Amino acid sequence: MDKESVPKHLENIEPCPFLPQVDEPLRAAAMKQFGKAERGPVFYEQALKCAQSLWLQGLPAQAMLQMNRAFGADLEIEDPILDQYPLPFQAMAWVMKNRLPDQFIGNPRRHFQHFATRMNEPHREQRTWRAWGCWWLACLIFSESEFPDDEQQIAEEGLVLPKFESIKAGLDRFGLKGEAETWMLAVEPQIDS
Repeated sequence: MDKESVPKHLENIEPCPFLPQVDEPLRAAAMKQFGKAERGPVFYEQALKCAQSLWLQGLPAQAMLQMNRAFGADLEIEDPILDQYPLPFQAMAWVMKNRLPDQFIGNPRRHFQHFATRMNEPHREQRTWRAWGCWWLACLIFSESEFPDDEQQIAEEGLVLPKFESIKAGLDRFGLKGEAETWMLAVEPQIDS
């Protein structure tokens, strides 16, 4: 993205290394061209480009929403785009860890808890376990005192938050081949830090 299109206070923001580079500012509206039908590799790449652009514009919460959209793409393990840009677990963790303190991010733990428990079709199970995978990353990155889970939902719905082993098993069962390993590439650095 050229320097003229970036607000002065954001000029030194480092691009996310797990997302495609962008040449111009993009907003979520750039995704409207796909409608509801086309959700394949081109959709996936554009969602990741929107995420990078929104990140560079100082909008980490919106960047995360675009990564959520990318997780919903209709992909096959053979799609070449996944060789270049694997499912964005690492990008999601990177954005959560690297956002500036004054940038709005919402409550990632609560967001992913709600996202996982209110998922709809298509690919409901696959997308649910991806959301739980992102929730786990948020739990590793943010303390519960900083960003608490939704205790009211847990109590009212009798929700049992999944453990690490359940999430890994869900990604193994419903995700693309090797998806749990892709998630682990995002999890391991959080455990080590």
